[in-house]
Amino acid sequence: MGEQRRIEAGASGRFLAVRGGALASAICAMAFTANAGEAPLLRITSASVPAIEKTGGDIPLVMTVVNDAAEADALLRASCDFANFAEKHTTDHGEGAPSMRAIRAIPIPPKATTELNADGNHVMLLQVRQKLAAGEKLACSVTFQNAGKLEVNVEVKAGG
Repeated sequence: MGEQRRIEAGASGRFLAVRGGALASAICAMAFTANAGEAPLLRITSASVPAIEKTGGDIPLVMTVVNDAAEADALLRASCDFANFAEKHTTDHGEGAPSMRAIRAIPIPPKATTELNADGNHVMLLQVRQKLAAGEKLACSVTFQNAGKLEVNVEVKAGG
């Protein structure tokens, strides 16, 4: 094992223990968070899912991702307790009807706002385990390549 080092994590005064080659990863992860009291460099707004009356179906999780960082990022994973699985999808608009296909990651450009919606890139929640009523607020976690895991409040909207 490599030698263990401590590095200070910004103005908070907290220390982060890292081993040898993990130092570069730790510094990169810290670059995507702001100093204490400042807004994060990557955030999610307007996360929602449609209301549903039956369990077992699949629904899109849509959201707006605001990346104020100078570096691109990528959405790697999403997890919601009310669904068994989540996949990242894109919608192809070739000849004929649009079709969805799974993708490895959703690119998030630097210094940009990215809308994830059912007509383009989005997260598809598979095998929903419960009925979802309009107005409910639920929690999900979304993991990005650089920004790490973010906890997200998801609103259930009518007329899905």
